[in-house]
Amino acid sequence: MSSAPAGARRRARLVGLLPRRSDWAVARRNPRRDLLAGLTVAIVALPLALAFGVSSGLGAQAGLATAIVAGVLAAVFGGSNLQVSGPTGAMTVVLVPIMHQYGAGGVLMVGLLAGLVLIVLAVARVGRFAQFMPTPVIEGFTAGIAVVIALQQVPSALGVTGADGERVWQVAFAAVTRFVGDADPVPLLMAVAVAALMLAGARWRPGVPFSLIGVVVATGVAELAGLDVARIGALPATLPAPSLGFVDAGALAGLVPSALAVAALAALESLLCASVADAMSVNERHDPDRELFGQGVANLVAPLFGGVPATAAIARTAVNVRSGARSRVAAVSHAVVLAVIVFAASGLVGRIPLAVLAGVLLATTVRMVEVGSLRAIARSTRSDALVMALTFVVTVALDLVTAVAIGIGVAIVLALRAVALTVRIEQVPLEAGDHSEEELRLLEDHIVAYRFDGPLFFAAAHRFLLELSEVADVRVVILRMSRVTTIDATGAQVLGDAIARLEQRGIIVLLSGIKPGHGQVMGVLGVAEHLRRDGLIFADTPAAIAHARGLLAPGAVVEEVVAGKV
Repeated sequence: MSSAPAGARRRARLVGLLPRRSDWAVARRNPRRDLLAGLTVAIVALPLALAFGVSSGLGAQAGLATAIVAGVLAAVFGGSNLQVSGPTGAMTVVLVPIMHQYGAGGVLMVGLLAGLVLIVLAVARVGRFAQFMPTPVIEGFTAGIAVVIALQQVPSALGVTGADGERVWQVAFAAVTRFVGDADPVPLLMAVAVAALMLAGARWRPGVPFSLIGVVVATGVAELAGLDVARIGALPATLPAPSLGFVDAGALAGLVPSALAVAALAALESLLCASVADAMSVNERHDPDRELFGQGVANLVAPLFGGVPATAAIARTAVNVRSGARSRVAAVSHAVVLAVIVFAASGLVGRIPLAVLAGVLLATTVRMVEVGSLRAIARSTRSDALVMALTFVVTVALDLVTAVAIGIGVAIVLALRAVALTVRIEQVPLEAGDHSEEELRLLEDHIVAYRFDGPLFFAAAHRFLLELSEVADVRVVILRMSRVTTIDATGAQVLGDAIARLEQRGIIVLLSGIKPGHGQVMGVLGVAEHLRRDGLIFADTPAAIAHARGLLAPGAVVEEVVAGKV
């Protein structure tokens, strides 16, 4: 009876991930506005696509193929009307080690596997969990990525080739050493000039594509002056035919961890970018699961055309929104414009100096870092500052995936510590009337009541045990459990240990106000089972107090009560 509805729900979930006619309803209102926005984004995206393709190690043509193929597919199948996808700096940081170890075929294979993982995540509906990513981790790895991308550009900016090292900072250091020994200032001057033009132009006229202007001017100067500088090289006039020639079944096992890392990064960056796009627009709300599906399709297909793994790009998406885009037509038209450029001007694009693209990325890294956000987080709490700094350092020193894992892990530990410190166990009066007088009467009877506030879980349990074990000069302890918000196996076990320690000292323990769910956890673990059997667990505190006073009335045998005989 339940299998049919479950099957219908699964089919509805799958159908809900597919494109729908309503996605394009907005496009019919003002298509000219979307087309102009797409043209503007393409002008901004061209130098970035070239630069990120070169930086990944697969070449400029890979960056263009990614921007075209992934740009169209992510727009059609994705969950946001305004996002623009393609190669990004964060993805490049992850791809460089893969390229170094497995070569171009490994990078393409990782993209294909990551696409499959993203589709699985979309079907499993995990997109909504991206909102739980701690902000200090995001800011820390964003700043770290900016530094890593900048370090990656050092060899090209200095005109140095053949610099080696396992880490990007080692390669940069080797390039600087070679440059000092045999300096050629021309590439450095070109890179600095382009970067300066972009940064100054962004302040002067934010809407003008100074990146493209810088690339065109610097390339023209290099051509007219006959400068001997490294260039992109010849590009194919068309996209390569789809091919699975890079698939190597023997390398799949070794590439799976890298594919999971790429998928995680693509999911995180795309969902964060979609949230930014929503915030910049009016009445826009993305579908996180559809966005994962769209990125999965894009990454599944792009490698077949020689493209690197892709994700949504915050900078290009911001340009798209600011240019007046209202529908997916803008992102699709941006990819079409890039395709036209590839077909019509591949020869001219191949003449662009690598140092010029290095300058484009250097300026991009400066604009990636939000100094105000970093300063605000650093001043907020010590925990947030620690998580952000640690994520940043590990990103630069090791790699992005390790940094995110460590950052999230430390953030969780610090959050649990903060929650554990909010758990209180305090002695309280328990009846109506004058509280101080009531408390004194209870103490005179050698009865102490303790109230728990908050979660009794593994992070707080042992502190609770230490505090409760310090109880002295008491014959009966009442533990009020009504304000315990949650209890886990560790908390229940430590509660049992505390009860046992108190009873070993001859102290009677009564419990009151245990919630049904908490009682179930305690029952499964066998905690306080003898108290339940002997009627020492009460629904409310007044009943527990009355029973305690009855036990301590003249003639009562406390030792037998402790032993569970009364």
